[in-house]
Amino acid sequence: MGTLRSLGRRRCLELLASVPLGRVVFTDRALPAIRPVNHLLDGETIVIRSGLGHGLASAATAHGAMVVAYEADQIDATARTGWSVVVTGSARLIMDEERIRYYESVLDPWVDEPMNCVIGIDCDLVSGFELAALSITGNPLTR
Repeated sequence: MGTLRSLGRRRCLELLASVPLGRVVFTDRALPAIRPVNHLLDGETIVIRSGLGHGLASAATAHGAMVVAYEADQIDATARTGWSVVVTGSARLIMDEERIRYYESVLDPWVDEPMNCVIGIDCDLVSGFELAALSITGNPLTR
């Protein structure tokens, strides 16, 4: 057994920045969709790349900006420890050519497909938790 502890916004963003992979949750043809993506955190904006024909980029193109959720974590199933951070915010295509070139230079796709869209997700609502192992000293049967 462990203990579950809520994390503050600043710690959540630090943890989010410490991992390269997360999951974006969005609406695709009126249904929920979840996709694993690599990301970087630029201030309080999560930046991902996507292909124009893929669900999130297509939805962002069609709707301008859309509300999405983004989750990243690092869980050790053996030790039963770890953390999870969830961000809810507006996702939109980044249109500034200079920023696009920069993000393309530092955010390499993990899949061998054209990633011709850069998407920014605002960190509007940020929450997280940490699961810590219980520290037990001595033999619990003799207490």
